[in-house]
Amino acid sequence: MPEKIKLTQFSHGAGCGCKIAPNKLEKILQHNPPSPPGEGSGVRSLLVGYDTKDDAAVYDIGNGRAIISTTDFFMPIVDDAFDFGRIAAANSISDVYAMGGKPLMAIAILGWPVEKLPAELAQQVLEGARKICAEAGIPLAGGHSIDSPEPIFGLAVTGEVEIKNIKRNSTATEGCKLFLTKPLGVGMIATAHKRGLAPAEDFEDAVKFMTQLNSIGYELGKLDYVKAMTDVTGFGLLGHLIEMCEGSGVSAEIEYSKIPLMQNISHYVSKMIYPDITFRNWNSYQKKVSMVGISNPDQQAGGAILTLCDPQTSGGLLLAVDPRYENEFIAHAKIHQITLNNFGVITSKNTTLVAIN
Repeated sequence: MPEKIKLTQFSHGAGCGCKIAPNKLEKILQHNPPSPPGEGSGVRSLLVGYDTKDDAAVYDIGNGRAIISTTDFFMPIVDDAFDFGRIAAANSISDVYAMGGKPLMAIAILGWPVEKLPAELAQQVLEGARKICAEAGIPLAGGHSIDSPEPIFGLAVTGEVEIKNIKRNSTATEGCKLFLTKPLGVGMIATAHKRGLAPAEDFEDAVKFMTQLNSIGYELGKLDYVKAMTDVTGFGLLGHLIEMCEGSGVSAEIEYSKIPLMQNISHYVSKMIYPDITFRNWNSYQKKVSMVGISNPDQQAGGAILTLCDPQTSGGLLLAVDPRYENEFIAHAKIHQITLNNFGVITSKNTTLVAIN
């Protein structure tokens, strides 16, 4: 029997850990001209562009409705081709849910080293993506492929949303409570798996979360007391929280002990197993962070950095919720089989964007 091909051996990055570091991305985008206004009478216009680093573009099509457009792709984070397709698809569709929208259709983006990897594996990647698209109730309607040095896969996704239900990452208000719908740590576990150092049960748990759709975002878009929403991906919880703070003109305080983490994550912290982008993320954000109340700086603060900056692939939704509706919100999430705990609060603007206790 031929040896099973491990996809991660053919890529230098993994999942959303492939992202360009935040400080480098800022330099790439800083000289770009502002997004053009919509044409015509103003009934159709761009409602959300890249100016606040939001999850997707949103375009007004009239009658109180808008189209959501997004794309996401990366190199393999797992060895199994079918699972790679599932994870990449769930990750791409998440951006529509993060805007409070409903996906309509997807187009595949495939790069494949045809001289190194059999076409049958690429077909399995597509099958995995179709599986997730079916769960989301949308067709995988076509796509584009190229011969590339490394395997690459993702989707361009189109969605729809009522304009009144659009959720942005730049609309958090002082006093809002912070919640996260999935635990952190999949980047660390995937890195350990690539090195043959992750127990099977930990890796299976990570795959379960990475293939879980953030479909609750569509329901949360209907709730006025959810003030801001974004999904946590390659910049880690810390990076996406800072984007929320900067876009909203606020700061945040978080309690590290209350942040949901993958099981056994302390094992990977103790072994210093983490993706390369983790400290690129930290180097981009550390001047905007204050570590306070950390009892054991060598261990606890180190664990905080590794987990808060861990790149999440198909990570959870980060939510800022009006504190008056905290209990109602938690009960609503339970209906969708998601248990949530508050781990922080939005505070007034000051020189420290995120304080970690």
